[in-house]
Amino acid sequence: MAGIYIHIPFCKKACTYCDFHFTTSTKNLDEMVEAICQEIRMKKDRLANQPIESIYFGGGTPTTLPGVALQKILATTENLFSISSNAEITIEANPDDLTAQKIKELRQLPFNRFSIGTQSFFNEDLIWMNRAHNAQEATDCIKRSQDAGFEKLTIDLIYGYPLLSDEKWISNIQTAVMLEVPHISAYALTVEPRTALAHAIAKGKQPGVNDDQSAEQFLMLVEKLTNNGFEHYEISNYSLPGKYAVHNTNYWKGIPYLGIGPSAHGFDGTNRYINIANNAKYLEGIGKKQLPETVEQLSNADQFNEYVMTSLRTMWGINLEKVSNDFGERAKELVLKHIKPYLSDEKVYIDNHKIYLSNKGKLFADGIAAALFLEGDEMKSR
Repeated sequence: MAGIYIHIPFCKKACTYCDFHFTTSTKNLDEMVEAICQEIRMKKDRLANQPIESIYFGGGTPTTLPGVALQKILATTENLFSISSNAEITIEANPDDLTAQKIKELRQLPFNRFSIGTQSFFNEDLIWMNRAHNAQEATDCIKRSQDAGFEKLTIDLIYGYPLLSDEKWISNIQTAVMLEVPHISAYALTVEPRTALAHAIAKGKQPGVNDDQSAEQFLMLVEKLTNNGFEHYEISNYSLPGKYAVHNTNYWKGIPYLGIGPSAHGFDGTNRYINIANNAKYLEGIGKKQLPETVEQLSNADQFNEYVMTSLRTMWGINLEKVSNDFGERAKELVLKHIKPYLSDEKVYIDNHKIYLSNKGKLFADGIAAALFLEGDEMKSR
């Protein structure tokens, strides 16, 4: 099984915090759609006839494309790959795009899951983020999507920013629960270089991120959602039982996927493919029938470190038997050695040959994973 990620690099507005690859100009939209279809054709043999379990349209904002353009990309994909009958086919959407007419249009296409960039249910917060939608649209589009038969919904929420009091954060969580959204992705605000937010903070026009606030609001989120029946199955992701995001879960489990479109990444198990994050150069390369990508061949140590990083973030944890089988007994010995300090202060625990993060440890996930990383020489038997 495998997946396909398709990056649509267009947005209506530039959010203050966003560093994803996009443009607010759609003058090359038709040319980009054709180039994406051409790249799909150029990569038709890369997954070696593996059944496609998930297709994910990300961005940018894919719902900026008209239905005919989305249909063209989907048809190209369906003609060249074996799509599972129950494949999860997701499109990211902004609330203001999900009008009754747009939802009706999307209902005619194979999409069966919406990932909605809600971020907040408060107008002042959305204005601060420079979002294109308002709070009413945030709730209305969810109800409208459900009424149209889209049961597989996920929304994004952001916490840890200056305007978000604890009371407002709890209200956002309660609103999501009340709306019966089965999957929630929640992210602490990070200040990425070269964003409008980073510039404003550097100029003293905005306060910086408060790490203590982010940590407290993260723990609130875990408590509120788990008390409402959600499983915290990955650091930033929560779902009702059995409602996990197939596409993202496969990322964390190391399942191969194609990356299509400017800035998209792909993975075949041993190599990572990274498309150029420049629309003009992407179009130029595809026009010459040259894939505008770089290839990173992952060493055994790279593959181990990626496994540690991704699996530790999930409720399935690091499987020590898998470490031993895939990377050698020496790697397992080193994991057990390096994890000891985090066991003693209860940031992790071991159960049935698997290492899991505690709620306390989830605040330190990246640092704990980094402490377990190995160099190639370390993995050799003594």
